[in-house]
Amino acid sequence: MLKVYCTPNDRIVQSMSAMKHEDKIVRDPQICGGEPVFRGTRVTLRTVLASLAAGDAAEEILADFPALTPEHVQAAIAFAAASAEEDLPVPATPHF
Repeated sequence: MLKVYCTPNDRIVQSMSAMKHEDKIVRDPQICGGEPVFRGTRVTLRTVLASLAAGDAAEEILADFPALTPEHVQAAIAFAAASAEEDLPVPATPHF
């Protein structure tokens, strides 16, 4: 289990290492035009993330895409978390 908490300086600290989404998600120009897919499938990362965002349970996604495992869904969430960490700017803290 990944535990994330904020320090007094608002830096995010991870107490355990995150799942390696790179083991499950790949990009290949020959598969789906280079869009990220789950290794060994043609199921796109975008499809799984959109399903999760729409409120679909992991079990529903797995039923719709039998080639996927629960680890694939976790990898999609790990990818999204890593992307959010990299892409979201941290607002400057005003100094009084």
